[in-house]
Amino acid sequence: MSRALAPGSWAVVVPVKGGPRAKSRLRAPDGVDHGQLATALALDTVTAVAGAVGPARVVVVTSDPTVAATVAATGAVVVPDPGAGLDAAVLAGARRAAGTASPAPRVAALLGDVPSATAGDVATALAAATPYDAAVVPDADGVGTVLLTARTSETLRPRFGGASALAHEQAGAVRLDLDLPRLRRDVDDEASLRRALSLGVGDHTAALLAHLGTPAADRDERDDPRTA
Repeated sequence: MSRALAPGSWAVVVPVKGGPRAKSRLRAPDGVDHGQLATALALDTVTAVAGAVGPARVVVVTSDPTVAATVAATGAVVVPDPGAGLDAAVLAGARRAAGTASPAPRVAALLGDVPSATAGDVATALAAATPYDAAVVPDADGVGTVLLTARTSETLRPRFGGASALAHEQAGAVRLDLDLPRLRRDVDDEASLRRALSLGVGDHTAALLAHLGTPAADRDERDDPRTA
């Protein structure tokens, strides 16, 4: 069962590399443009986050003009990627996130490659993280990080890359092994893409891969974080 969030209680940073250089380990299916696939994964992630916290509480950090224009049209905040790596991008977004509500919201970072995630998943994870000063939700393999949270933007300490779940724990985050398979299924390669497709994906990815018979994630669950 997903949990509702208090309005304005969270802002979520979504770093998106975008373009042909994004998701370099992921080989797109035949007939699918690699850059378009990376963009679709990111837009579905942003859609899920916006459904949980509201578009104005989503901060997308990107240097990709297509991603920037698309998410800005939804009401999300766009921050230019400083180009100094993933952690720097997250921190740039966190600084901007602090000003998206008053009083300043709690801040989370969700990587832009979880196309199966729903708004309910995101809301449930953020609600579970609320009691803690910092928390980390590992990926499906338990090694990487899907979601990192902090009580304030100043206390967010990203350690993405490699065994980042452990690195975030060592930096003080409480590990939350939540039963949220859609949220925890990030897409880095062909095998993880197949697993995401088996769970159902958002509208952007489903439309791009429609010729593969791709199932879309349940629309009601994606759009309403209060869905049980």
